[in-house]
Amino acid sequence: MLASTTKSATLGSQSEEDMTGKASPVKVPNMDVERAACDASDSDRAAFERRIMRRIDLRMLPLLGLLYSLALIDRTNLGVARIAGMGEDLDLSVGARYSVVSCVYFIPYILLELPSNVFLRTFGTRNLLSFCVVAWGAVQSAMAFVPSWRYLALCRVLLGAFEAGFFPALVFIITTWYRRHEVQKRLAAFYLISILTGGFSAILAYGISQLAGRAGLNGWSWIFVIEGALTIVFGCVAWAFLPEFPDNNTFLNSEEKKFVLQRIEEDRGDSLPDAVTIWKVLHHMSDWKIWVYGIMLMCATIPAYAIGFFVTVILSGMGWNLELALLLSAPPYIFAALSVFVFAWLSDHFRSRAFFLAVQTLLTLVGFIITGFGHQPGWRYFGLFLGNAGSAGCIPGILAYSSNNIVSHSKRAVTTAIIISLGGLGGIIATTIFRQEDFPRYIPGIIATISCQVLLLVLLGVLTLHFWYQNKAKRNTAEGSPGGRIDFLYTL
Repeated sequence: MLASTTKSATLGSQSEEDMTGKASPVKVPNMDVERAACDASDSDRAAFERRIMRRIDLRMLPLLGLLYSLALIDRTNLGVARIAGMGEDLDLSVGARYSVVSCVYFIPYILLELPSNVFLRTFGTRNLLSFCVVAWGAVQSAMAFVPSWRYLALCRVLLGAFEAGFFPALVFIITTWYRRHEVQKRLAAFYLISILTGGFSAILAYGISQLAGRAGLNGWSWIFVIEGALTIVFGCVAWAFLPEFPDNNTFLNSEEKKFVLQRIEEDRGDSLPDAVTIWKVLHHMSDWKIWVYGIMLMCATIPAYAIGFFVTVILSGMGWNLELALLLSAPPYIFAALSVFVFAWLSDHFRSRAFFLAVQTLLTLVGFIITGFGHQPGWRYFGLFLGNAGSAGCIPGILAYSSNNIVSHSKRAVTTAIIISLGGLGGIIATTIFRQEDFPRYIPGIIATISCQVLLLVLLGVLTLHFWYQNKAKRNTAEGSPGGRIDFLYTL
């Protein structure tokens, strides 16, 4: 056991600007971590910390990344299924049917994220998340047998309902386990697993579609059957291994649990949960910064969803045949995975969020300009690399930026759900601005996406400037007070 410190913290329900504990603060119990030996060296403690954090990483990140990659595959495989025969069989090219089928998924997805996150502790993370995975896998399999586009739309609504609580819960859980400047690498780690998997999902789906005619099913039906069954299997496996929150996990012993909680307590003072009430939820929702974060994520998800839903269609519109379009859809995701992790490492290392977010937003903007207005297919394809890498990196970056500037579990639950809900709104926008009548170049959708990146940069500047002034005011106040203590500073 490690260095002994005695710390008792109080955490009120106020926002970060008011941490005086006026509203019936929750007392955090003593978080002592005793020494295993009085002469334990710093190197021993560092080795202990590395071992525990490596164990946590291996327990959480690969599994969560795999499950989220299944979620992304199941929500975006419509594009491949469409060009594998579903479009003709269900007449999806008529009017705005494909956009409608793609869009309706996000309505329950947006509406149910907040209630799911609020009740996550009540139901238990393993119970709720494994149920979600198995349920949406069953819906995915059922999509193989729909007789018309209307039934397909109904299945997409159910898919959105069951996936709603999954992603915000993952972000919520991960951000409770790590210190503020360890978060983005972890978010990027599980997210890049999904990026890499998603990059090859189109090729996988096309391979599955070659089963056309077996058991009387079309190729696109086999895509849904096999990928849905795979999701169900992993959902059952996940029930045994999904992590709980740090304070009630079962894979660490009591000594290790105390150590993890102590790290969080020293970093931001919210290692243990506070009670969630309707008034506290409403109070958190009144914080304007939550909505700014959400709009920023919405702007970042528009290009990400546009590429996810339409990349094979866009590539085929550049003149490549179906096989080449599917093969060429993978390299931009490989490049994006590498870019996401590099930027996440830099952001954590330099303890800076806004600057690296701005750089990645500019990458997205430049990429979509090249893809939309370039004349040569090679240059337009190169634009997809930049656009995909920038938008994919902004998503964990914005989530890390917001989580770094939140105190209390209740606010973390509310903030994460609202931000990701607005990110889902980006999916609705992406599926409606890339219209069938604009094929193959989708110029109106490209212009709208570029405009959203400009908006993201403006909001990022406003938020960062606000945090800078808040930090400056806190430092000035601390310099003029006897104790000179600053409880909380925003991460810029």
